[in-house]
Order: sequence, then structure tokens, then C-alpha cells
Amino acid sequence: MPNFRYKIRDKHGRASTGIIESESKESVASHFRQMGYAPILIDEIKPGIAAFNPFQRFFNRVSQEELIIFTRQMMTLQSAGVAILVSLGSITEQISNPYFKKIIEDIAKDIESGKSFSESISRYPLVFSDIYINMIRSGEAAGVLEDVLDRLATLMEHEHEMKMRVQQAMRYPLLVIAAISIAFPVLVMFVIPKFSALFARFNAELPLPTRILLGAHYTISHYWPFIISAIIAIVFGFRRFINTKSGRYAWDNVKLKMPVFGQIFLKISLSRFSRMTALLTASGIPIINTLEIIRDSLGNKVIADSVDNIIHGISEGKGIADPMKLTGLFPGIVVQMVKIGEETGKINELLLKVSDYYDSQVDYAIKNLTVLIEPALIFTLGMMVLTMALAIFMPMWNLLSVFR
Repeated sequence: MPNFRYKIRDKHGRASTGIIESESKESVASHFRQMGYAPILIDEIKPGIAAFNPFQRFFNRVSQEELIIFTRQMMTLQSAGVAILVSLGSITEQISNPYFKKIIEDIAKDIESGKSFSESISRYPLVFSDIYINMIRSGEAAGVLEDVLDRLATLMEHEHEMKMRVQQAMRYPLLVIAAISIAFPVLVMFVIPKFSALFARFNAELPLPTRILLGAHYTISHYWPFIISAIIAIVFGFRRFINTKSGRYAWDNVKLKMPVFGQIFLKISLSRFSRMTALLTASGIPIINTLEIIRDSLGNKVIADSVDNIIHGISEGKGIADPMKLTGLFPGIVVQMVKIGEETGKINELLLKVSDYYDSQVDYAIKNLTVLIEPALIFTLGMMVLTMALAIFMPMWNLLSVFR
């Protein structure tokens, strides 16, 4: 869906700006009117070179590490008082990714033509997220761009570290599953048929495990076009289903209820919510705008709907803690911390503590992930090895009796 830059006013006349993803200008305007805002300006953001066709998008990418390094370099140069155009020129010389280098060069040209830094990077939504663009915009408005860049780099480093932890924990289970997925078809297609031909010469009755694997071999060898077509149809059908509003909600709900992984997904999302809220509000972005930006960045429709409920609660003057409690996602201790933060005026500090709380929970869950999954993997692998062994050796034992 396209991105739209908006400017709105609340019932007190206060103006707010930002970027939102939606289907059309009309849907953006309707969204804000329902929330009690008066839309002033809604413009579609025309993407720059970052929105190539899908093939170019596949080969031309900016990794998270490259974006983190760029942000850190910009923060260092801005802290030293270097002009933004000079900073971009210095950084461009050090970038090895030609695609990213071209983007930075185009951003520099836009700034030379009179555009702001935030306006220039908003042309590349596939590289710079809504959170990145809005934090840069608020930093420019408040004159604290270096502080905002520091917060952005810290946020991206935190998310990258969390992603690497999950990938590391999943490496062993995925290797085992890949080994099983390769070994079983090879055995069914090439090994078992050789043995069956030998057994058929002696009119030996084949045991059940061997007949099951031979049946699998017959099905795959004779109906493989239909099997492949069915797999492709299921994959495309599933992708179309989850791209619908109801399908996305149903799938996100299933992910949150998955054994073991569901709680990890939930805690990671809530950690992101807390940390992003703290950093965006600390950057001067109004709380409602902050939550609207974060809502579309969490990657889970169920949690996004809960954030919507928090937004409505704040619009009605209920604060943050009470709507958080009503969502049912946040534990009581977290709601209490947020409530204390609201009362003491230290909501950002308390939200960072909430994020640290969830990070510790995720760390514990990830460390125990292998321990929880390993028994199921060993059992599955053992059953498959047992089936294969019986399918091969039981006919051999029958043959020995025939020879006798």
C-alpha cells in the first residue's frame, strides 16, 4: 500500500504531522475523522529509487547493519557540528553498497534543492521506516537531530540484536528439520524401490512399514505434478488469505497462540512497543502520533488493534495505563509501572524499564528454546529412523526365513 504524508488538527487546534500507510487519500481522511481529527493536508509520497520493481527490489537492498552504521556516522558528524551536506558527502565515500550510495547521493541533491533531511528520506520508504522518518522530522523541528540519531541507532541496534538471538536459537531446529526433509525423500525414492525389487523375486511378503514407504514412492513418482501444483496452490492461497484484513488477523492470532513461540513473539512485540513509545515521545512526537506510527510497525494485527484501543482511550482522556490494562496483553506489574510513570512524569524512563523487563523474559525463553524443542525433534527423528530401519531390515529378516 502507498504511504501518505498528512497534517491534521485536533479539537483544540493543535497541528500534527506524520506518515501513514493506507489504500487511498479518502481512507486516510476517514481514519482521522473517526478519531476526531480534522485533516488539513494528505499527500501521497512518491517513492524514489527504493521502490523498483520486485526483481530490482530483491537484488537492491540496504541491510539493517548498513543503516545502523549510517545513522551512527551521521550522529557523530552532527555532534561535531559538521554541516549535513558535508556529512552526507563524507559518508557516501565510505559506503560500499552502490544502491545505498545512490540513495544517499540523491538525498544530498534533494537537500541542496531546499528540501529538509526528513522530507528527502521520506522518498525511500523501503529503506527508511516511518519511525525513522518521523523521529528525524521531530529532531529537525526541535533542533536536536544528533540526539534523535543516537536514539534511532540505539533502537535499531537493540532490534538487530534481538533478531540475531532468535535466529541463533532457531539454527539447530532448522538444521534438524532440513536433514529430515532431505533424507526421507531420498530413502523413499531411491533406496526402498531397490530393496522391493529384490524381495519380489523371492515372493516374500513385505511388512507394513515397507509397504507404507512403497506407497509413498508410488504416489510421489506417479502424481508429482499434482503434488507440486497442490503445494503451489496452497502457498499462493495462504499468501492471498493473510493479505486480507481478516486473514492477517487470524494468522497473527494463531502465531500468538503457538506453543513456545507464541509467548516469544508476544514479548518481542511488547518490548518493541515500549521502547519505541519511549524513544518517539522523548523525541517530541505527540503520544497519539507516536502510537499510530508504532501500531503499523509491530507486524501483528492483534497487537495493533490493542494499540488502537489505547489510542482511543488516550483520546478520551484516560491516559495510557488504564487502556493498556483493558487490552489484556500487559501484565499487572507493567501497567503499574506505566501508571507510576504517568503520575511522576517519568513515563519514558518507566517504558524503557518495561522494555528491559520484556527483553529479560525473551532472553530466558530463547535460552530455553532448544531445551523445549529438542525432545520433540528427537522423538520425530527417532520415529522416522525407526520407520526407515524397519522398512529395510524387516524384509531382510523375512528373506532369511525364506532361504532357510
